[in-house]
Amino acid sequence: MGRPFIASAMLVILAAIGGACTSETATTPTSPVFAAGESVDFVFESSGLQLSGIVDVPENGDAKALIIIVHSYGETDIRRWQTYADERRRFNAMGIATAVWDKPGQGQSEGVFDIDQSVYESAQEVLDAAAYLKRINAPGSNKIGLWGGSRAGWIAPIALSRDSDFAFWVSISGTTAEDNFSYLLLSNLPHEGYPLAEVETIADEWRAGCQLYRNAASFTAYQDATRTLRANDYILRMRGEWPTRLEYTLSQRRCKRGDCPRVDPDRCDYVWIEDFAGMLSTLSIDVLAIFGEKDLNVDWRKTKRLYEETLDDNPNASLTVRTFAGSDHALNVTESGSLAEMKQQSTRTKVDGYRDTQVQWLTEVVLAE
Repeated sequence: MGRPFIASAMLVILAAIGGACTSETATTPTSPVFAAGESVDFVFESSGLQLSGIVDVPENGDAKALIIIVHSYGETDIRRWQTYADERRRFNAMGIATAVWDKPGQGQSEGVFDIDQSVYESAQEVLDAAAYLKRINAPGSNKIGLWGGSRAGWIAPIALSRDSDFAFWVSISGTTAEDNFSYLLLSNLPHEGYPLAEVETIADEWRAGCQLYRNAASFTAYQDATRTLRANDYILRMRGEWPTRLEYTLSQRRCKRGDCPRVDPDRCDYVWIEDFAGMLSTLSIDVLAIFGEKDLNVDWRKTKRLYEETLDDNPNASLTVRTFAGSDHALNVTESGSLAEMKQQSTRTKVDGYRDTQVQWLTEVVLAE
């Protein structure tokens, strides 16, 4: 994947994650035996790798639906970290089974972990898992939906666009087509002690630098137009060194040859999915979208508008949007929503209504059918 000269293709996700355990298994997957109230291991193949996961079966064993949990950014170890344990318990209590697995090279899954794994590869894992769970008649597999946050906002729509059998989608802190890196940095600058006037100057210079680069301006012109931006210590620490004259020139030459990374024209953020709006418009599905109003990781307002302009205009789809004041990217209670505050939090509490909203929507929209 190419890397734009201004923005790194990076997604900062809030998760309290420890070190990952990696092991490889050469065993052939066998059909699991599902029992009421049990967490059952399962193994499926995707891209030539055996990926290991867990299906949680409701207490009464009569699952009315199955939720596939789609991971966000970062490492995984679903068994040791009890990943999404609270969500899994709550969904099970409603009579909904859940399935989640470790990424390649993590937990008990084969392969080598790649933190920058393509969202298309991740979506293929979802499709392969869903096909396997249907084939073995896993509890609730007659009605499968997707649930996931942040990076899953790219992965889920890709999978949904390739398999019309999915019944519903719960999107938590979803994404627009482009990378969130510039939004994240600019939104967090005031909470790193930088005055608002400097932040506004940096935002203007970010846009100016992108336009100069895209319009084949010289390296000198680019540097002159981005002095405050390039001198900012926080941005330098987060994104790394700025391009040298040679790197800038070579990158422009590649673009002229047509070998240029897909970038958004505003701040040269990497575009993960071309014609993302078109993809969303084709989804005939029930969707619940949840956002935190102090999300400084992802531009939630822009994502909300995108969903409303695509999913809400589709007569074959339904969209329910809920936003929560005083909550951050992970829907935790927050004062600022900043990365600095998140790092300092010793405990994290979900905002009131976050879980109840999901239970109510799943009851009224998914289970009522």
